[in-house]
Amino acid sequence: MLPLLLLLLAAASHGGAAAQGPPIGVNYGANADNLPSPSAVATFLATQTTINRVKLFDANPTFLDAFAANAPSISIAVSIPNSALPSFADQSTGLDAARGWVRDNLVPHSGANVTLLLAGNEILGPVVVPDLVVALLPAMRRLAQALTLEGLPNVRVTTPHYLGILAPSDGIPSNARFRPGFDNKVLAPMLKFHRDSGSPLMVNAYPYFSYNAQNLNYAIFRPNAGVYDPNTKLNYTSMFDAQMDAIYTAMKKLGYGDVEIAVGEAGWPTQAEASQVGVGPEEAKDFNAGMIRVCSGGKGTPLMPGKSFETYIFSLFDENQKPGPIAERNFGIFNTDFTPKYDLGLLRQGSSGSPNPSPNPSPKPSPNPSPNPSPSGGGKWCVAKAGADATTLQNNINYACGYVDCKPIQSGGGCFDPNNVQSHASFVMNAYYQANGRHDYDCDFKGTGTVTSSDPSYGSCKYVS
Repeated sequence: MLPLLLLLLAAASHGGAAAQGPPIGVNYGANADNLPSPSAVATFLATQTTINRVKLFDANPTFLDAFAANAPSISIAVSIPNSALPSFADQSTGLDAARGWVRDNLVPHSGANVTLLLAGNEILGPVVVPDLVVALLPAMRRLAQALTLEGLPNVRVTTPHYLGILAPSDGIPSNARFRPGFDNKVLAPMLKFHRDSGSPLMVNAYPYFSYNAQNLNYAIFRPNAGVYDPNTKLNYTSMFDAQMDAIYTAMKKLGYGDVEIAVGEAGWPTQAEASQVGVGPEEAKDFNAGMIRVCSGGKGTPLMPGKSFETYIFSLFDENQKPGPIAERNFGIFNTDFTPKYDLGLLRQGSSGSPNPSPNPSPKPSPNPSPNPSPSGGGKWCVAKAGADATTLQNNINYACGYVDCKPIQSGGGCFDPNNVQSHASFVMNAYYQANGRHDYDCDFKGTGTVTSSDPSYGSCKYVS
């Protein structure tokens, strides 16, 4: 979480307020009866958050006009229903149909910053309709032609896939490949289209739908032993990282490892069935913050280090009219009064999240600690237990250094001496514990950490508190 919290954006274009947190996208659904107006939503996103892109599930003209008038800088992804694709795929009339759709739905709203056009949603499963599969790529090609002919050549065309486009595997990213039948016949030519047009392969990545009580920490970016990939010698401590690298591996095996990957949906609910473990605001915060750190915070994945991915959190608001399980209605990251359900560091500095924040809000602790903040005497630190296994402590260092600044324990740093794994582990375990909110579980580290009220700082080595 620390790279997410440390990344400060340039001064905002509205009111000169400095922004905090990285840019990120959100899915903006409207299957609810209690949502604020689209104009209010567009204004809120543009003026009070660092969210810089929105994914819509249709081409609602009210939404497009709202963003054109109030948030012209926010990039918009517009979706086309699955049922429309066959008309675009027809060899004789498809291009005319595609041009007509673009003229009717996008050209009248040219003030909206539409940058992506999504041809359907999850056509390749989980429910496969053969006619739609056959129509998908031809429709994407016709839409790309239509956009150019109608004066919108900068709008890219893609389609969101669910992760079932991968063949069943053992969870080892390097063993991943696309499903037989879809790999060479559908996805290889589609990836060529993406490469030629500069558009991304879009996937909906949901560790939520693959987690259980045993792998919860692995699913939501909490400390865990991880999954070792013997082929790449990489240890994965995040299911999301493993999913992204599995997609990349499958693409590379077809010769298209250079095509960009976009995340169309990724999220975690704050409420589910009463008996379901691993669902709540803290779990949602940990997953989404971890995902943002990977995709927009500069971390990248083990096979794609430092890489950024165009990403859309699911979702902006809860949608109280969606059918299905309770969780389906509770993926929102903001309440309908624009206050955050939990802090992801996406509000601009000075913003309360409410539509009419106080001009002089009361000072509150910054959620963005510096890499080496001065000890505040807060009274709680996390250190390695005496006698803890050295191999486990070294794994703790390797894990935590992916999230916090470990320069102080490197040669020349204030906490390098004493140069031993026990001392170094204590420093970075505490830095991780402090950065993630000082929850007891953030100091567990497979039973090797303990919370203390005695400041472990010494000499020039100052422990964060």
